[in-house]
Amino acid sequence: MHNEFIKAHWDSQAKIHNHSFAASWGDLNMIRLEIQTIGNFLSPDQNVLDVGCANGFAAFTHLENGLKKITGVDYSENMIHQAKKHASERGFGKRAVFKVGDIQNIEAEDNSFDVVYTTRVLINLPNWEAQLKGVKECLRVTKRGGLVIFSEAFWEPLCRLNALRVVANLSPLPEPDFNRYLKQSNLEDALTTMGHDYQSVDFSSFYYLGTRFMRELVEDGGEQTQGFNNPFNTEFFNMEQKYNARDFGVQKAFVIKKG
Repeated sequence: MHNEFIKAHWDSQAKIHNHSFAASWGDLNMIRLEIQTIGNFLSPDQNVLDVGCANGFAAFTHLENGLKKITGVDYSENMIHQAKKHASERGFGKRAVFKVGDIQNIEAEDNSFDVVYTTRVLINLPNWEAQLKGVKECLRVTKRGGLVIFSEAFWEPLCRLNALRVVANLSPLPEPDFNRYLKQSNLEDALTTMGHDYQSVDFSSFYYLGTRFMRELVEDGGEQTQGFNNPFNTEFFNMEQKYNARDFGVQKAFVIKKG
């Protein structure tokens, strides 16, 4: 039931937003931060798999930034349709390969890719058992010594951020109905048990503090404080490039070197 609900949601998003970044999320600044963070670990000749590629927005950006080839899989047929259509229109040819796929059962041989990454994909699975299966699948298809990058939303920083909001008499931020945020402690324990080295990359704390807390403290901000596309968000995006604020960024990346 959960899987069908998730599929219907993303199929609908693909139809509504077509090629736009908004097919996966309305917060373009956060998407840019995700792409930038993952891009820091990519080099042109790597064989890369984007698991949960949506309409290919991030994959196309990586190609524009120098990656020679990328494969994308997504659970939503409509998303893959948009990705293939856009790849053809932009002349990427064989540089961009897209197909329908499931993170819990990736149709690829063991040790196939140099880098495998997700962006907000594991959080669409209904529980930790399903998420762990997705984690193991991504590791399975990655070459030994290769990288797996999980850019996901995490429960612990959401709790920290909501503690600040409660102090300021702001309503707590909920998980969306279609998400189950990862517990960082679960992922860390699993990776340690499996014997993989990893690092946690906090790339969004300043942005989250600014756009999900400080912005809402501004009185009489009017339209300037509404939605994702506003001057406040842009300012905090720029500041995220310069400053760090620990453990308030709900979105973070786990970068795992497969042993």
